[in-house]
Amino acid sequence: MKIALVSSLRDPGGSTIHDALLSLLGDPHEAYPLERHDLVHHRVEDRLIYKDHIDREIDADLIIFLSRHSSVNPVPVLTVHVTGNISSADFGGRERSLAPAAPAWMHAVLRELSKNAPHPYRVGYEVTHHGPTELSTPSFFAEVGSTEREWRDRAAGFAVARSVLSADPVDCIPLIGFGGTHYAARQTHIALTTRGAFGHIAHSREVPTLDAGIIRRMREKSGAVAACIDRKSLSSGELATLQEMLAQEGIPIITEDHLAHIGNLSWDSYREILSLAGDIVPGGRVTLCGEWPDGTPVVIEHIPDLLEETLRCNAAEFMKGADLVPVARISTSKSPVLPRFITIREQRDDVLHHLISLCVNILRRGESTSIEKDCLTIRRRTFDPKKAQDLGVPRGPLFGRLMKGETVLVGGREITPDMVTAKTERRIHIPGLEKFV
Repeated sequence: MKIALVSSLRDPGGSTIHDALLSLLGDPHEAYPLERHDLVHHRVEDRLIYKDHIDREIDADLIIFLSRHSSVNPVPVLTVHVTGNISSADFGGRERSLAPAAPAWMHAVLRELSKNAPHPYRVGYEVTHHGPTELSTPSFFAEVGSTEREWRDRAAGFAVARSVLSADPVDCIPLIGFGGTHYAARQTHIALTTRGAFGHIAHSREVPTLDAGIIRRMREKSGAVAACIDRKSLSSGELATLQEMLAQEGIPIITEDHLAHIGNLSWDSYREILSLAGDIVPGGRVTLCGEWPDGTPVVIEHIPDLLEETLRCNAAEFMKGADLVPVARISTSKSPVLPRFITIREQRDDVLHHLISLCVNILRRGESTSIEKDCLTIRRRTFDPKKAQDLGVPRGPLFGRLMKGETVLVGGREITPDMVTAKTERRIHIPGLEKFV
């Protein structure tokens, strides 16, 4: 792969990074990951944001622009971002025009920046906001900011240079982002903690200006498979309109929670999980648990009565235990968890064993139970309001005291909790029960 490292002679930040690159490559060192590629150093006279069509001058598969970053609210920062203008063209390029992104490379450099940034520099994506826009070659900016002091800071320059040289993209999930401030804090957090890799990102203030055409170009220029939305940064009306436009364009929305649990799942496997969940109950909420290996998603059937009793006994403990294995649980407005789950075929038996064992042990700790062969019997003593009324106990505070296990006095007669208790039994057949105890 041919990679061009481009900087401007007029840019003190870019020059600092460029000089640091040459120093790192000139000193004795173990080969950096970027050196597996054919590197080209290219310097120009003009400002980079105005270099539309610069890829016509350079024979490269990827362009990395080394540059300064400036801001009206200056803070020490190291950033990456792709170029383009979602609306007006205030800083180079054409309006409503986007350059091709390199999400996996930006993801890799951003992660290296988080390791190498000197104090007090912060790291992050920037939203799409300036030129050049008229490019055919994927590119991105790696920048140091935000004032002359930081632009000439050798420590910052070396941090960016080392991060670029150490970048080694992994199997990412390319995304487009919507919402947030200039430094895209939510998208940055996602990229630093998951495989989610952003291309073009639209600032919150630009979301109301979006239409189908620009959203389609954001996806195409980023090679994105899905969109991720910073929901808290948008109004309910803006969010609803954006979701409708994404749906019309056939762009799925992925949540931060799903990205956190998606593990090594391929995008196709993840989509199959959502499809299977939709077959089980259209519109149900899907929650991914554990960390997923890649594989073929399959549906597993739990024992409905066993799951129902477990959720009644201690739903929170069940949810916590389910979080330990790669499983998708499905909920509706009427049921917190349905008795059909999704996991990977290769782990089907282990996951089902874990879920059944979890239920059996929660019930044995929290209820009066007994086991006979393949049957688990649950015995409960519950307050019976009819018995209480038959004994002359009026509804109200005395009911509450009896339910708490207190003895009450009614007409000079003691009424004990045992006198108003009903005994129930429920037998649940669990094939191979001894394996789960």
